[in-house]
Amino acid sequence: MNYLIKDELKSDDREKLKEYSDLIAHLLFHRGVTNKEDAQDFIDIDYEKHTHNPFELKDIEKALTRVLSVIENNEKICVFSDYDADGIPGAVVLTDFFKKIGYDNFYTYIPHRNREGFGLNNSAIKKIIDKEVGTTIADKENQQDTKILITIDCGISDVEQINTATDSGIDVIVTDHHDPNGHKSKAFAVINPKQPECNYPDPNLCGAGVIFKFVQAAILKIREEKENIKEKDNFWHSVEIQEGWEKWLLDMVGIATLSDMVPLVGENRVFAKYGLLVMSKSPRKGFQKLLKKGGINQLKINEEDVGFTISPRINAASRMDSPELAFQMLSTLDDVEADQTVKHLDKINNERKGHVAAIVREIHKKIKERKILDSDGKEKDALGEILVFGNPKWQPSLMGLVASKLVDEFDKPAFIWGRGESDTIKGSCRSNGSLNLVELMNNVDKGIIFQYGGHEMAGGFEVTDQGIYDLEKALNEAQTKTLLNKDGDLGKIKIDKVVSVDDLDWNLFNEINKLSPFGVGNDKPVFMIKDGEIEKVEFFGKEKNHLKIILKKKNGRKIPAIQFFIKEKDKNKISDKTKVDLIVNLENSNFAGFNELRLRIVEIL
Repeated sequence: MNYLIKDELKSDDREKLKEYSDLIAHLLFHRGVTNKEDAQDFIDIDYEKHTHNPFELKDIEKALTRVLSVIENNEKICVFSDYDADGIPGAVVLTDFFKKIGYDNFYTYIPHRNREGFGLNNSAIKKIIDKEVGTTIADKENQQDTKILITIDCGISDVEQINTATDSGIDVIVTDHHDPNGHKSKAFAVINPKQPECNYPDPNLCGAGVIFKFVQAAILKIREEKENIKEKDNFWHSVEIQEGWEKWLLDMVGIATLSDMVPLVGENRVFAKYGLLVMSKSPRKGFQKLLKKGGINQLKINEEDVGFTISPRINAASRMDSPELAFQMLSTLDDVEADQTVKHLDKINNERKGHVAAIVREIHKKIKERKILDSDGKEKDALGEILVFGNPKWQPSLMGLVASKLVDEFDKPAFIWGRGESDTIKGSCRSNGSLNLVELMNNVDKGIIFQYGGHEMAGGFEVTDQGIYDLEKALNEAQTKTLLNKDGDLGKIKIDKVVSVDDLDWNLFNEINKLSPFGVGNDKPVFMIKDGEIEKVEFFGKEKNHLKIILKKKNGRKIPAIQFFIKEKDKNKISDKTKVDLIVNLENSNFAGFNELRLRIVEIL
């Protein structure tokens, strides 16, 4: 059984949430919210009440003093961010702040995903030191040395590169949210809520969230500076930052928080909610055009729009072209540039979909070639418990997307590899919940997989040239040594409630929506329907691989249920005028401004 149904509340637990309906109390309790006070905080998110003092972050005072000094002296800063939908919005947050205070002697460096990989790299550091990058508005005539390098969403583990930059006279300020894992460098300052001796109340911020806290602190520090200065020619004397201006940056923080799969609890819940609120009013030209291109009503933008429309296009820039495209789209003030970048991002996102589909088709062909006959003379596949496929022509940046599709289709962990522009064999892996991927890779000979990381359900890895020939055998052998989770909860669908089709209406939707925004740590409620009466079944899409079911209620009304990329094995479970058991989410599809209550099928039972 690949699902479990959450227990009903005991009377004592129900009493502690008596102010709420049975359903809301049940949902709150199973999200760790067990009393009235916590429930009020969870539902009634308040920006002032639920955000923390940025000065509680370790090293932030030290970093601010140095950065503000460099700005005051009009020296050069490099903003070095990751290339994903956390790092790029984070770079926009910091550079928007720089522009607001009238400082323009900065430049951005966003590494190329396929050529340079994640984080600081030796080539980038050399270019920065040698002044091969970083021509700014302020120093076109006379190239200055970079005085400070500020990382966003990266840097915590890049000890060698930080030490090289430091030894050359560049002060490196790391802002990151990844686990330090004991890494220590010569960085001038490290701002990371996960680092030891940091007493910040919330360690779960994303990279853009961390840099936003830095900007918050900077604004407070600048106001303090302004009160203490008397000279009219002082840089800070003319800086005006309206009270609450920084909240306009929350559109970027919200995108990053929802995209980077950090837990939507604590301060992240504030950033997600207020981020969506700011997104609904955001004046950013590129952002507005992106929403229009994706058919999203800006006033009604929600977390699913971010996850399915905005994030993929931001990430497409680094997967298929240059990450600078996404940065330009989010930061530009020019209408023509906004239009051009959005069109290009949409184009390469469609190309990305085509490349992924082509790789999946190629893998299907490989699987078909492996078919063998069983004892009854019937064809069966010769796949191991771990799916392993690769091709030197495949882009490593697409491998995670391919692996996810294979896990969905075959219900087995998948390891997919390609060769990057740096000539390194890199891959991504995804689990179906049957085993922990990091534990699995721990059990593989280091002469095969020599570098890897991630967590129980997703990861990345690098393979030696010789090791690629032994990878599939090694992983399947390691699988026998890895603790399986066949009877555990990992990877199982957690069902909140068993309901009838008749229960699924706008009243129920509005009630559960009180707990939004949904995401990691606050999953969208999952319901099981038993014996749903099918009125009609329809397959749609170019390859007829998407499903729409019309379910009939007792009162004669109908509700649609959809599933994208239906599994081949599920097609035979449904037909017109029959009954079906489903696991679903309830959602409002407001595509093109039209509200429609529908079900999103999670699983056909």
